[in-house]
Amino acid sequence: MATHVVNTHEAKTRLSELIREVEEGGDVIVARNGTPVARIIPWPPRRPQRVPGVWAGKVDHGSDTVGPDDDVTELFDAAADTVDP
Repeated sequence: MATHVVNTHEAKTRLSELIREVEEGGDVIVARNGTPVARIIPWPPRRPQRVPGVWAGKVDHGSDTVGPDDDVTELFDAAADTVDP
């Protein structure tokens, strides 16, 4: 569908018709003195409702998780001591 450019007076007069046009996939631009100033766009569809915990029990992270490593912690601490504030 082609872009439809209307002036502000025409947009006020035919607003319902222009909204219907946009709902059907059209592109409507409102112009003042021939200069585009606004675009009428369709409202985005509602996003589906998010349900917390929907992945609970479906993901296995394994048992190979490693706890804190003393050597790595010591390296981070040493690096933090050398940084100028």
